[in-house]
Formats: sequence, C-alpha cells, structure tokens
Amino acid sequence: MKNLAVARRYAKALLLIGKEDGQAELYREQLGEFSSLISDNKELGQAFTNPLYDAAGRKNVLLSVIELLGLSGVVKAFLLLLFDKGRIGFIDVINDFYQKLVDEHKGIALASLVSAAELSSEAIEKIRESLSKVTGKEVKLEVKQDPELIGGVVTRIGDLVLDGSVRTQLLNMRESLKRGESV
Repeated sequence: MKNLAVARRYAKALLLIGKEDGQAELYREQLGEFSSLISDNKELGQAFTNPLYDAAGRKNVLLSVIELLGLSGVVKAFLLLLFDKGRIGFIDVINDFYQKLVDEHKGIALASLVSAAELSSEAIEKIRESLSKVTGKEVKLEVKQDPELIGGVVTRIGDLVLDGSVRTQLLNMRESLKRGESV
C-alpha cells in the first residue's frame, strides 16, 4: 500500500511539470516506452535495482539506456531521481498512475466492457458513445469476453458498475426466490 502512495506521488509530480511546460503527452510516451522496456527485459530491470552491483555501475547502465532511447531532459532527470531515491523498481506502477493522470487531465475516462459473446465494432462504438454522453468525457474502452456471463454485458467506469449480464439477473432472481418474494 505504501508503494502505491509513493508511486502516485511521483506520477503527480511529473504531471505537474508536464502541465506547466505543456509536455505531459511527451512524458507519457517516454515514460511508457521506458517502462515497457523494463517490463520486457527483466534482466535490465535487475541491473538497475540489484544491490550486488555497485551503484555507479547501475547508474551508468541507466544513463546509457536513457541516451539510447533519446529521452527528454525532464524524463531523464525524473528517472535519475527515481534511481537516486531507490524507487526505480517502481517504474511500472509509477507509469500506470501517470498514464491514468494524463487521461484524467485530458478529460478521458477509462472503462471496461465485458461481454458474454464477441460484440460487433458498431455495438462497441454505440456503447462507447453512450458512456461518453453519461460521463461527459471521451471514453476509452477495454473490451473483454467472459462466457460465464451467459449473456449481456458488464461495464465499469471508475466505481460505477453497470451490470446487465444474464448471470447477475439469474442470481438476483434466485435471491428473490429464497426470500419468498414474487418475481
């Protein structure tokens, strides 16, 4: 839990800089690129965090990677700060928070849509448009399938859950019957 709070704090700090200099989107891309590189190359991530290697050597590896990626001065300074504070190992969590914060800043809401069967692109677009109207924001939809829903869809936007699945309707009906209510 403490690590999440720390990660959120670093992400917010970078966003403040990005808002101030108008480069929040560039920082999003660069931070995402660096985080993906570390996620895809576990050995490289270990090279930054493993205390068996001397700190100067680890920092030189980090500087080399930063140079190879051609990262901006702000992102370079940010990554070096994370390294110096022993937080570079949290880069994936920091990146996740930063991505969400930039979306919020740009008025984009993230939503998930789970359906029992594959939906057509037209149906997905209609759902996305409806969610945009409800929230007043542009909506990015992450679409998944779950055959256990039996039918219908479940949509989540933040804390709001819209559950129109057959599975939930059947469970609700079962609970009503147990309580002796008329269905």
